[in-house]
Amino acid sequence: MQIKLNSLCRTYGNVHAVQNVSLTIPSNIIFGIIGKSGAGKSSLVRLISLLEKPDSGEVYYDDERVDTLEKNALIQRRRRIGMIFQNFNLFSSRTAARNVAYPLEICGTPKDEIKRRVSELLELVGLADRGDAPVSTLSGGQKQRIAIARALATKPDILFCDEATSALDPQTTHSILQLIRDIQKKMNLTVVMITHQMEVVRDACEQVAVLDGGSVVEQGSVEELFAHPKTAVTKDFLSHISSQDTKDDELVRWSNDGGEYALRFVGSKTGEPVLSRLSRKFDVEFNIRAGGIQKLPENEIGTLLTDISGDEKEVEAAIAYLKEQGVIVEKLSKGEAN
Repeated sequence: MQIKLNSLCRTYGNVHAVQNVSLTIPSNIIFGIIGKSGAGKSSLVRLISLLEKPDSGEVYYDDERVDTLEKNALIQRRRRIGMIFQNFNLFSSRTAARNVAYPLEICGTPKDEIKRRVSELLELVGLADRGDAPVSTLSGGQKQRIAIARALATKPDILFCDEATSALDPQTTHSILQLIRDIQKKMNLTVVMITHQMEVVRDACEQVAVLDGGSVVEQGSVEELFAHPKTAVTKDFLSHISSQDTKDDELVRWSNDGGEYALRFVGSKTGEPVLSRLSRKFDVEFNIRAGGIQKLPENEIGTLLTDISGDEKEVEAAIAYLKEQGVIVEKLSKGEAN
């Protein structure tokens, strides 16, 4: 299910929460929407998921315009949308299985079919033996797995994950993201992940849009975003990224000074001694201030923040050589370097 947004706008009083957002979310992928607090993420997802109507603009699912659907058609369309939330939103008075069954019950699904479907979904999320467990006895990760099973109960074609891992510890976050990736492949879902964590984008998404001030300021594949960040907000996200389950791929800074250039090495380039070759070829010196390797689902991107000193022409020649070798070189402003 492809989602297409045309010039969406939404205002609350004097707050322009969503400003002229146009975006295409391809079918059958995990698409990330990332932004800081107040960027407009929650407002945008409410428009995309048909919980609210835009003040202006259009929302299409495939070739069907859906923001103008009448009441009954809107209800039917919403039933084919799954939603996962940060705080799980489970019924404490129901068991795990009865939470999963709830959307099927309100659709009038026969009891035998509900029982079969609930059993399938509990197996899918790895909790086949916890159906009779009260919600209060489940861990945070188990609650989110039940929430995922419930979201899938009516066989949706779109799944929205609104800060779905923000309340979880890093190890549990990693397992939930892996579960969502597995489910997306098995069910051919279009998954939209709303998050303020670049780690979630890195570990789960294929494409991403960066939101700032209610507008999309950058979009593309996750690899492009990591290798060629264009906006200040994206660069800030990348500078503070950390690993979900290990310290090995953090960007480690051992000096708070300097770092005039960001060098990014994609794929096999991360393991090549490019700087060693460069130091023998040109009369320049390096002072590396920070470094690390980010492991994306399909690739790796290494980053070094470094100063390059020497004669101006030698520095220029050295930078040209780096680019010829496939290294992405970005000169940072003083604020970005620090």
